[in-house]
Amino acid sequence: MVAMPAAAERQTPGSSGDVAVHRMDADAADWTPQRMRSAMPLDKVLSSATGLAGGLASAVQGLLPSQQASSTGDEWTGGGEVTKTAGRVFFKMDGQDASCSGNVVESGNGSVVVTAGHCVKYQGTWHTDWVFVPGYDNGDAPHGEWAAEQTMTTPQWESGEDMNHDVGMAVVEEKNGATIADTVGTQQIAFNGERGQEMYSFGYPAADPYDGSTLTYCNGSTFTDPLLTDDHGMNCDMTGGSSGGPWFSSFDPETGTGVQESVNSFGYTFLPDVMFGPYFGDEAKALYERASAA
Repeated sequence: MVAMPAAAERQTPGSSGDVAVHRMDADAADWTPQRMRSAMPLDKVLSSATGLAGGLASAVQGLLPSQQASSTGDEWTGGGEVTKTAGRVFFKMDGQDASCSGNVVESGNGSVVVTAGHCVKYQGTWHTDWVFVPGYDNGDAPHGEWAAEQTMTTPQWESGEDMNHDVGMAVVEEKNGATIADTVGTQQIAFNGERGQEMYSFGYPAADPYDGSTLTYCNGSTFTDPLLTDDHGMNCDMTGGSSGGPWFSSFDPETGTGVQESVNSFGYTFLPDVMFGPYFGDEAKALYERASAA
């Protein structure tokens, strides 16, 4: 999860353009259980951001909806489809093994994993050695490791790291003629949805106090970021490593199914326990259509 600098300028969503695509050789063979356990959550790889002074931070807190209750990330014990479609992402960034989260969505090719933009590219460099492990469980890969053949992101994230468009997708390999959708199922995905809905957020936070070993979730009402972006916001204390994990509307805890409408993206350093995720608009839809057709 990116910690957003206090001094960032407000980003204005841009027009859609060509999707940024990175092609790679799919090879997941060297991601051993020990290597996965030791991968750093992305926020430890990224340089830290400076927060606001206490008085200003308190004033900013007053901008958030007063009805928001604290939401502590808890281990998901409800079962259902989300335990298979959600998973942990691993890659190499600047020579270091790092981790994020992701989720399999329905698609034409049955091979699309949705994550955050900074989980596929950051500071001008595409991540390498990229794999998705659905249903990850403390080093175990119960449904296999799925290496990316292509990763891609929105043109707004690729060119300027616009936090409004911090969305990434991967097209992963097939195994023995079967797609990842054939193997673990999928979740629905939607664009240009309503704001202010109740949502569930899932991910694999790996920075303290979490260790990345289990699927974790938060749930509650959402609001629009009143500060530097037009992202969804939710009270949630998940940490680095949860980036890219899905936000679901219409989530059914009994079946573990919902409609994905965002991903874990960032938190302000001066607002602990609040998570933000990009609004899936036309740009995210164009990205999805490109990935689905690959």
